[in-house]
Amino acid sequence: MNIDPTNLPLLDQALRELDKGFSALPRTDSVGDTEAMGEILLDVARRMHDNFPYQHPLYAGQMLKPPHAIAHLAYTLAMSINPNNHALDGGRASSMMEKECVADIASMFGWEEHLGHLTSSGTIANLEALWIAGQIRPGKKILASDQAHYTHGRISQVLKLDFASVAVDERGRMDMGALEEQVNGGEVGTVVATLGTTGTGSVDPLPAILALAAEHGFRVHVDAAYGGYFRLVDNLDEDARAAFDCIDEADSIVIDPHKHGLQPYGCGCVLFRDPKVGSIYKHDSPYTYFSSDELHLGEISLECSRAGASAVALWATMRLFPLTPGGEFARGLARGRAAALNLHGRLCADSRYLTVMRPELDILVFAPAAASASAISARSARYFDEAADMHLHLALMEVPATLLKHHWPQVEFDRDHVTCLRSCLMKPEHEAWVDTIWSILDKLAEQR
Repeated sequence: MNIDPTNLPLLDQALRELDKGFSALPRTDSVGDTEAMGEILLDVARRMHDNFPYQHPLYAGQMLKPPHAIAHLAYTLAMSINPNNHALDGGRASSMMEKECVADIASMFGWEEHLGHLTSSGTIANLEALWIAGQIRPGKKILASDQAHYTHGRISQVLKLDFASVAVDERGRMDMGALEEQVNGGEVGTVVATLGTTGTGSVDPLPAILALAAEHGFRVHVDAAYGGYFRLVDNLDEDARAAFDCIDEADSIVIDPHKHGLQPYGCGCVLFRDPKVGSIYKHDSPYTYFSSDELHLGEISLECSRAGASAVALWATMRLFPLTPGGEFARGLARGRAAALNLHGRLCADSRYLTVMRPELDILVFAPAAASASAISARSARYFDEAADMHLHLALMEVPATLLKHHWPQVEFDRDHVTCLRSCLMKPEHEAWVDTIWSILDKLAEQR
């Protein structure tokens, strides 16, 4: 899905069409020494060799999914204008495209009425959601699971909100018994449910969390930055399916199009079920919003300047791949999950490897078998390096021993954390590459 030179004529055609919209303007001279720019770009290309091959199916480490070609081309096209979606003055067309994209994403979650916008990242999207939560439930505590993204604790520090983590069960999901104990005192204002933790890909039990919220009156924020698009997928297990099916009952949702949405970095999205939260964003500006009576996205965003090109790229991609259950986009996500289940099955059947839990999405955590936590950790680190030498790029993850003891009763836990291997099989192409990935893992185990 990386840029194909054969697509460049499409960009040239689109650039010419874009230029027609401004043909009445006096011509200006182009600025730049093309020879010098060419030399610099070649230097850039050489410098970029010092990267892992994120675009290739043998890169299965971190959650890096290449943008689709349509997103590359549309982003580059929009950069000819370089719109700013803070206000309509800075990006009229791209602001309308953003509103259309956000409405489609909200509709995917079952919200026809909503308030939301794109952000530069999932971190900023979650910051806005927790900021609103703190304004609506002032002085109340924020809770998230031990396996939730670390930024929730950091964001709470920035916002000066009281934060506490909740223990997880043996599947890496928020433990409902532990959560109930913490909300019983009435001091909790918001619970963050993660649908797709970035470590293990676990899906918190949202139906039970929502039921508890109805009883105790706290808000529910869903961090679906990684997993949100799996709402469309038809091959989820029962518990994950139930969580995604009731996501429309949450108060706010975050999703990152730059993860599974085939977009370049950075493109996040925050959504609120109640549009009235927009009044919390209200501010006075002496100059920004005089060009139109329509809603300016800067009126419902903590960020000011934002790349309109991100909205253009997302709009173009969603035109090519509508957010339709069973559609081509959904089938691509399902193929990544099928790849993770396939690899998990092979690892489970091989005594040379240890698995942790059945993947709920497309993230898989495993380790080379050994007698002790320290031996497993050392072996995982070695496999990580040796796999890279064979062009298979995995990730390393420090997993709490408390999460592993249920799964590995035969292991001596002489460390509080165990270094494990982790793969994100998030590219549709991964389904066809499981045989190759497994052949490399098999060779690693033979050499131990």
